[in-house]
Order: sequence, then C-alpha cells, then structure tokens
Amino acid sequence: MEQAVEQPLHLTFNTTVESSDAQRRIIAGKIVPFGEIGNTSAGQVVFEKGSISYNTGGKIKLLLEHNAKDPIGMMQNASEDASGIYASFKVAPTTKGNDALIEATELRDGLSVGVIVDAAEPRNGILYVTKASLKEVSLVQAAAFSSAAVQSVAASEVEPEPVEETQTQPTESEASVENATPAPEVEAAQTVEASQPKYTPIAHTSPRSPILTGGNYLEHSIRAKLGNEDSRQWVLAADDSFTTNPAFSPVSYVRDVAQNTNADRPVIEACGGTRPLNSYGMTVSIPKITANSTAATVAEGGDPTGTTAITSAYINATVIKKMGFQRYSVELLDRSDPSFYEIMLKNLRDAYAQATDAYVIAQITAGGTQATATAADSAGIISFVSTESPAAYTATKRTATAFTSGTSIWSLLMGATDTTGRPIYNAGNPMNNAGSAIPTSVRGNVLGLDYYVDPNMVATSIDESAFIIEPNSIEIFESPALTLSTNVPTTGEIELALYGYIAAGVTFAGGLRRFNLT
Repeated sequence: MEQAVEQPLHLTFNTTVESSDAQRRIIAGKIVPFGEIGNTSAGQVVFEKGSISYNTGGKIKLLLEHNAKDPIGMMQNASEDASGIYASFKVAPTTKGNDALIEATELRDGLSVGVIVDAAEPRNGILYVTKASLKEVSLVQAAAFSSAAVQSVAASEVEPEPVEETQTQPTESEASVENATPAPEVEAAQTVEASQPKYTPIAHTSPRSPILTGGNYLEHSIRAKLGNEDSRQWVLAADDSFTTNPAFSPVSYVRDVAQNTNADRPVIEACGGTRPLNSYGMTVSIPKITANSTAATVAEGGDPTGTTAITSAYINATVIKKMGFQRYSVELLDRSDPSFYEIMLKNLRDAYAQATDAYVIAQITAGGTQATATAADSAGIISFVSTESPAAYTATKRTATAFTSGTSIWSLLMGATDTTGRPIYNAGNPMNNAGSAIPTSVRGNVLGLDYYVDPNMVATSIDESAFIIEPNSIEIFESPALTLSTNVPTTGEIELALYGYIAAGVTFAGGLRRFNLT
C-alpha cells in the first residue's frame, strides 16, 4: 500500500527556457507548473495548486546546475495563477552571470527548482505534493515540465565592474564568482558559502536526453534518418544507454487514449508460450516419434526380434511473417504531439499480438482433434471436459492443463446454475463449485482446467468455440517484433512497419481437443 510522505523530502525538477533578449540582465518565466506530471530526483511528481510557498524577500538565489558555490542572480518577484508559479531574477554582472545570459537563449535553456516537500501523497506511482517550500532555482541544460518555460531573458549593455586584485592569484572559476563585484541584489561569495543549504538531497539527475520513452526513440530515429544531426546523436546515446545499462531504462508515460486493443494472447499463453525462432530459413522441422518401441517377455537366450523399435519423422512448420503498417505525413512528424508515436507503436504491437494469436488458433483448428458432439450448455461443457481430457491423456500420455474459449462460452459459464438456481462457476464458495468464471477476470478455472478467455476465438457457441489443450502437443516458434521505416520521396511521407516471423506445428493432434456442437 502506498504511504503518504511523513518526513521532509528534497526534490529538484526542471523547466525549459523558451526565449532570450540580451538587454536588461533579467531572466523571467514559469518555474513551477501545477497539475502536470514531471520527472524529478524522486521520480514522477505532480505539484497541486498553491502547494509551494516562497518568499521574494527571503533571498532566493538563482544558481548554476544546483551548485550553491555558483550563484548568478537573485529572485526579484514571484506570482502565481491557476497554471503555476512565475518568477523573475536579476543576474549579477559577473563572468558566469554574463555567460549564463548568453547560454539561456539556446544552450543552457532550462530552469530547475529545488524544494523541500513537507506533505505529499503517492497515488498510482506518482507523488502528489500538497505542501512544500522553495529553496533555490537553477539555470540548467534540460527540462522536465513541457508547459513551463522562461519567457524572457534580458541583459543591459553595462560592462561588468572590474575584479579587485588580490595577493593570491585566483583560479579562473574563483575570479568569476568570488572576486567579482556583485550587484546589490546578489550576496557576496562568502555569504553564499555560509548560507549553503543545510539539507541533503536524495538525488539529483538532470535529464539530458529527450528520449524518455519508446515513442521518443522512434521519433528521433526517423528524424535521424532524414538527416537531423541532433536526433542522430540522441539515438546513438540512447542505443548505448539501453544496450549497456538496461537497468536504467526510463519509465514510459503517455496520455490516455481511448482504444479497444491489447497485446494479450490467451491461446498462445495456454499453449505454454513461444520458443525463439532461428534467424534463418522459412521452414522449421520438428522431429517426432511416430511409433514407439515395444517390450516383451523373452526367454533365456531367446530372440528379442519380436519387439519393435521406434520410428520417427519430421513435422514441418512453415515460417510466416505478420506485419502492421502506418503511413503519415511530414506535417504529422513535425507538428504532432509526441505521444502520437507512443500510441502508434502500441497500436501496431497490439495488432501484431492479435494477428499471431489468431494464427495459432487457426493451426489448432486445422490440426487438432474434433471432440465428441455435445450441447452448448452447462451439461455439454461438463461432458466436453470429462470426455476429452481423458482422450488427450490417452493420445499423449500427458494431462491437459488448459481450457480456452471465446466470449459466448464465457457467458454460458457465468450464467450456469444448478437445479436450485445457484450459480456454478461464479459464486463465492457454493457446495457444487465447479470452477471460477467471473465478469471481472478473463482467467479462471473450469472443472480443474486453467481457463483462458480469448476474444480472437469464435465469438458464438458453435464448433471451435472452445479448446482443451495439452501444451506439448503444439510447438510455436517466434522471432522478436521489428520496426522498419522508410521515406517516400515523391510526397515526403513516412512509412513505418512493425513485423515478426512465427511458425507453429501440431505435434499431437489428440492433445488438442476442439469443441463440437451437436
């Protein structure tokens, strides 16, 4: 169970600089958005309206990269509305201050705030902050909140005041901060050192790369192929990170979109899943014992040739390709919300999963054994299981483990009652409980067999609307799903394909029992 925050917590998170105007040495913009999810040093966080207290008279400094030894300015004023907190900062006429004003226009274009959280509540893996205090603001390289941005950067034409000479020759970094004559709003370097924060951050890692999800990676991969050098560098960095540091793969987040697809493959799962497919050839040959050896009583010194040896043969499964396709315009690439790529990729993956599951269903339909005919009612299901489970054991010498069906048989099981009207499959603990089939779960139990509801199976109560499966009676081989993108020169459109290879072969028809309606 998630617990609310009881101890003060130090968070840092970033916003983005949007524009620069080198005239008055002022940096201003939104520093905290309300109601948005951002990536902070403690994970995903949402700051609720009015959750952060701040005091413009409390000398809130503007730092470089959260380094208390690198102050470059001081907060002048702050205000807030329903969307977030806005603030402006006067930048000191130091070397680092001058550099910061230049960098804020393009290079170091992020604002990151450090806060102490006094009250927060985690919900579904996201920390919702209700009470916090602002400690500092920093100019950094990256951003975590997309809607917050520096709205202006202004610098005057006044040259920095000269640096006083000292007997001890300072280093370049010391001269730029400690010896520079500060503006009235910025404290001297000694004061900065004395007022270093007396709290220890949990952690702070500024996100450098815009590739945070699979959709971001897809977008920049395509841009890189179209000649965008920045995207090429991000993709190279992501490849190295994901390949050599898989434990640090970032969490994917997209906006909610109404969809009626999923990547579930109940029949494939009921068959025990898939095995890796070799990277060559279009046929998989599965060796099978077609006749077993026999043993008999042989007298002392007698001839054993009356017994028989095993015979074998190959079952050949043809490798097929399943592919999904999307074509979209350059305008969609350039101007769409980034979540489009995540949604498109998920939709293609769902379609691929459903297509491969339907393929295995077709293989069982073609290669399995038709069961003894029975009615599509509660008594018929009992007859189907009690007759065909022993038949599967006779054919394979292994017991069946799974019962799969479409939605109509699922409905039949949920509505099944005994002669007194009591439910058989969806009651809590009836005397005549025969398993579990309930509306809130597509997994259950039918007469001792693991139950899987598969929307890709026949949706009505007819032939092939249910299977009893002994998993070793079918072999399924599958490659990883791959993506391929190309450019259409005549229109500038982008074509994207997601595809993979799969092969399935029925090894024992008697281990796959197909429902047969009378």
